[in-house]
Amino acid sequence: MNRSDELLGLLHHIEINVSDLERSISFWSWFLAELGYQEYQRWDRGISFRRGHTYLVFVQTEARFLDIPYHRRRTGLNHIAFHGASRAQVDDLTRKLEAKGINILYKDRHPYAGGSDHYAVYFEDPDRIKIEVVAPPE
Repeated sequence: MNRSDELLGLLHHIEINVSDLERSISFWSWFLAELGYQEYQRWDRGISFRRGHTYLVFVQTEARFLDIPYHRRRTGLNHIAFHGASRAQVDDLTRKLEAKGINILYKDRHPYAGGSDHYAVYFEDPDRIKIEVVAPPE
């Protein structure tokens, strides 16, 4: 199998427009570092973080498009889910999120909000994009 076959179908990158780039950098940089991403590129209106062959890009939304905020129930992106290393990592991340004042979604069902065999933490970024980190099955 050659390199192009190994990468076939995997995500190359995701680009997300954000309402406040500095606020998003503050949020995403620490969170993605927890998952092994490193800053990849930075320019005046954006930043990207890379892990392996995949990267995430965050770009400041143009002022003329800021009048309608993001909502995951509208057409488009609902949420982003990441693999976690373990249940312990999900628990550690949950504590760090809470220490930063980040609201854990579905707190009454955490960490099984996705079902009895789905150990995860759900939360939102500054623009209310839902994020999930899922532990591997035991």
